[in-house]
Amino acid sequence: MNISTHIFATDQFTKNNYASSRVAVVIPCYKVTRQILEVIANIGNEVWRIYVIDDACPDSSGKYVSLHCVDQRVRVIFHESNQGVGGAVMTGYSAAIEEGALVIVKVDGDGQMDPSLIPSFIYPILSGDADYTKGNRFFDLEEIHTMPKVRLFGNAVLSFMTKISSGYWDLFDPTNGFTAIHADVARLLPFGKISRRFFFETDLLFRLNILRAVVVDIPMNAKYSYEVSNLKISHIIGEFFVKHIRNFFKRIFYNYYLRDMSLASMELPLGVALFLFGFCFGMWNWFLAVREGITTPAGTVMLSALPVLMGLQLILAFLAYDIASVPRRPRSSLLPNRLGIQDQGDNK
Repeated sequence: MNISTHIFATDQFTKNNYASSRVAVVIPCYKVTRQILEVIANIGNEVWRIYVIDDACPDSSGKYVSLHCVDQRVRVIFHESNQGVGGAVMTGYSAAIEEGALVIVKVDGDGQMDPSLIPSFIYPILSGDADYTKGNRFFDLEEIHTMPKVRLFGNAVLSFMTKISSGYWDLFDPTNGFTAIHADVARLLPFGKISRRFFFETDLLFRLNILRAVVVDIPMNAKYSYEVSNLKISHIIGEFFVKHIRNFFKRIFYNYYLRDMSLASMELPLGVALFLFGFCFGMWNWFLAVREGITTPAGTVMLSALPVLMGLQLILAFLAYDIASVPRRPRSSLLPNRLGIQDQGDNK
């Protein structure tokens, strides 16, 4: 999808509806003093409030904004201790919800994200097509050539793990921090349980799936300048792997056994049991045959192979069901339409 075309298509919606919608932007700040004022200056009139969260920044980003920014929409919030990007974002979410925001956008303060794309992120939410939107830098195959190969490979691995753990099989680029969320859906999130550091965006997807929220990818181009990313994929991939495994088992338990029961609830454990039995039985008999120097009987081979094949079929059937179960109906559509109520009040 061409990004400029998408923005043009939503332009009339922006002019007619965003003015009456309380769109807030949350900007976590940590060592972004050189870029933060430019980021704020590029945020358009569709935004009602801007929350700058100084996450105990050693460069005093929040104080710098307070002294030099004249934008009346800006509210600066200070953390006494560093809480990580997740902690900063959740502080911004809480402040925006308390002041009555309808949609909350998260933009990094390092200048990698183009604020002019904000209308593209909030349009699906205000039009009732999504509860949460996130950026995806992999739509344009020409643009991704500018991304370092190691980073590209790392994002591909993390994206695959995120699909499995979060249940959003149609999403990519999970660590992308350019996001927007319906405030009524954000209100339902367990703020105290969400990961506070680099796993924040990924953990948030898992929490949104538990809420059965609709998540949509928004095409965007990667933007690199002189900023240095604090996220080193080689350093966090092990930690992410453990947390993905934890979230996967939680999601399966919540969605397939605690909240609901279906045919897939039986396919997964039966498939895993058959596969493990066939594999372990086959390996044990192979070991005995090698030790004794004898040929394994055909019946023993079949007794091992059949459970493995049946187990794989059942596991694949479960995965097919899981992929088809990606949330399609926005959770916010089941809540009171505050945008409609607000519009009626504005017309009085």
